[in-house]
Amino acid sequence: MIDSQTFETPSGEVEIRNVLESDIPRMIELHRKSFPSMMESDEAWREDQLLSHLEHFPEGQIVAVVDGCVVGVASSLIVDLGQNPLRHHTYYGVTDDGYFYNHDPQGDTLYGADVYVDPDCQGKGIGRILYQVRRDLCRRLNLRRILGGGRLWRYSEYNEKLTPEEYVQQVKAGEIADPVLGFQLREGFVVRGIMENYIRDPRSCNHASLIEWLNVDYQVDPDEERNVRVACVQYQMRRIAGFDEFAAQVRYFAETAGEDYGADFVLFPEFFSVQLLSALKPMSSREGIRRLSEFTDQFVALMESLSKEQGIYLIAGSHPVAMEDGTLQNVSMIFRPDGTHLSQPKLHITPSEKTWWGITGGDSLIVIQTPKVRIGVLICYDVEFPEAARYLADQGIELLLVPYCTDNRQGYLRVTTCAAARAIENQIYVATAGVVGNLPDVPAMDIHYGKAAVFTPSDFEFARDGIQAESDANIETLLVTDLNITDLYRSRASGSVTPVSDRRPDLFEFCAHLSSEYHHSGVQEATSSEEDE
Repeated sequence: MIDSQTFETPSGEVEIRNVLESDIPRMIELHRKSFPSMMESDEAWREDQLLSHLEHFPEGQIVAVVDGCVVGVASSLIVDLGQNPLRHHTYYGVTDDGYFYNHDPQGDTLYGADVYVDPDCQGKGIGRILYQVRRDLCRRLNLRRILGGGRLWRYSEYNEKLTPEEYVQQVKAGEIADPVLGFQLREGFVVRGIMENYIRDPRSCNHASLIEWLNVDYQVDPDEERNVRVACVQYQMRRIAGFDEFAAQVRYFAETAGEDYGADFVLFPEFFSVQLLSALKPMSSREGIRRLSEFTDQFVALMESLSKEQGIYLIAGSHPVAMEDGTLQNVSMIFRPDGTHLSQPKLHITPSEKTWWGITGGDSLIVIQTPKVRIGVLICYDVEFPEAARYLADQGIELLLVPYCTDNRQGYLRVTTCAAARAIENQIYVATAGVVGNLPDVPAMDIHYGKAAVFTPSDFEFARDGIQAESDANIETLLVTDLNITDLYRSRASGSVTPVSDRRPDLFEFCAHLSSEYHHSGVQEATSSEEDE
């Protein structure tokens, strides 16, 4: 059960607590008051249903109280939706006709059955608080996600000229103001689809948006078989007309990896954003890289939207970023499914990067705990230095992601041969992705050689030759493969060789001098300045 909490709002204090049986008459009254249009085609909660909620999942039943009066309610249950948690369903099916008999304490999804706020108290932040407390509950119970069916509040006004999908797109674009869906989007939910005949609701024409919030702090049971699907983008450089064309090419790969192949992680290559320079007038290499850094805000906004839309971890290759001191760094941004991101700078700078672009090396390494696997990122040349990968492995990474950009076969072989070595010596998976194609009139980025691959330790648990998957060279493609993380630990415990445990610290000492070490295991609650409508 949750402890009673008090939240300060501009309008005064709001108490949040679990539902008491004595609250039920007020909850029924409030439900009727909040959804008068639905009462014509459906009915308010009944006492026996609300008593059933308290019997099966009291912790998920929450009320907001102001001056001793219940003014808001959030009802939830835990469900297991099987291999396809985003499959379409009906409200009556997923809530067992409103009784929550199907509440499953062993499930992995918190299902938001209802949220309603007294119309006289709307606009005071109460809905935002209820959503925040529900997210806290999801984290505390270590559940993968929150799902719900969102009302399309104004769809009945547009149904003759817009499909539900078109209506949702216009709400997301800000062209239609929907007080329910707009609020849910601001609260970090993402629309995963449209469900027909979800609920009897004239305003929504019986449709609903399938909305999802992913818990990036979710921890997998260590005894559970862990499988991770990785997609490596072999991205072709070619002349484009502007940012929109670049965005369309990136979106194609993100959507294909996410929607069509269900990837958990999508890896783009190093410096693939340099393609943007082909849309500008020819300029010197140093002038061009500075000009490219001015696209950073657009680049971040694009990757943020794609990671949220697809519910993926998107490793956005690398992009030049201007630092506060005026230097440029080559930075890989790792976007989470909620759109937030972390930045990993390239540490080791090649002679050509220094000469042609004036790039400066960073001095920090990050380790990111995701729900399925702990990851780290090394950019191209960085993987040729065993110390960096060893440091990340010592911090527990299981998957190393390496975006690279090489102009010839020799450079490609340096990167990938070293990536394979890092997989063997640290008993981890290493995924690589490089650019291919040509960019005439863009200095230092004229030609490219690449072949995406995923490397494994070399032992019986893994693919022959230590290569899990590999693309053909120099064609634009998407390499998708599944990795069994549990196999890494079997190999470390009882493999033919066990390099992780057989190291000789009595002979060799490893010491790191990173100036800003950063180990990340979650994201703090972000508060919204937006009020619920």
